[in-house]
Amino acid sequence: MTNPAKLYAEVIGDPIAHSKSPLIHGFWLDALGIDAEYRACHVTPEGLGAYFESRRGDPAWRGCNVTIPHKQAALDHVEDRGGLRGTIGAINTVIRDEDGALTGTNTDAGGFYAPIAGLELAGAQVVVVGAGGAARAILFALARLGVGHVTVLNRNVLKAAALLASFGLKGDALPLGSAIPPAALLVNASALGMTGQPPLDLDLSPLPEDAVVYDAVYAPLETGLLAAAHARGLDTVDGLEMLVGQAALAFELFFGEAPPRDRDEELRALLLA
Repeated sequence: MTNPAKLYAEVIGDPIAHSKSPLIHGFWLDALGIDAEYRACHVTPEGLGAYFESRRGDPAWRGCNVTIPHKQAALDHVEDRGGLRGTIGAINTVIRDEDGALTGTNTDAGGFYAPIAGLELAGAQVVVVGAGGAARAILFALARLGVGHVTVLNRNVLKAAALLASFGLKGDALPLGSAIPPAALLVNASALGMTGQPPLDLDLSPLPEDAVVYDAVYAPLETGLLAAAHARGLDTVDGLEMLVGQAALAFELFFGEAPPRDRDEELRALLLA
């Protein structure tokens, strides 16, 4: 009798070499003594359909996390049992059932919210940079929090305006480089500032002293945006917080156990080494 194949999950994207997800999930698997693996897999947009088809028939594959640029396109290849196409409009996690059915879900919204759960954002003014998959999850979470006026900065202003409308948010869609209002929270949900990408140049002077600047980019961890916020003495949230938060929700879906979040400081040190 042959041994069953080792269980594994993956993160897919294009590019993918920068991903810290294998370190995070690997740390938790080791900590819990789970005999499984978590890998990075480079998948191009052209190869997305073939990737899911190949994994559908592999009982050892528990699922995958989905990153740039596949968060919206992946919806076309999986079941949408949670109705995400009509809400967030993007997925970042795919789970394989025992019968081979692939189901998409999204842990980005929960991962985004966790670090700012203590903020009073009802009616607050917010700025979001970007209108892609991460921005969709973030705007979904902000709508649930009952924020006030939302300004979305994006290259494609029409796309940003459509996003605001789809989540029932009142606000403005402005081109990148526009002046920002005195918001309580500023979130970079774009790839700007990421290693290999153009910088995000924003004048933060309109922000009040108690504003929070949140950058979803985690490579590098100290982005230009966060450096500018620190120079002003503003509170910040870096990309590792959202990354670890969304990963924790996905880990439990993949492997059936909650990760040991009491070891977050140890994990963070590993990620920064």
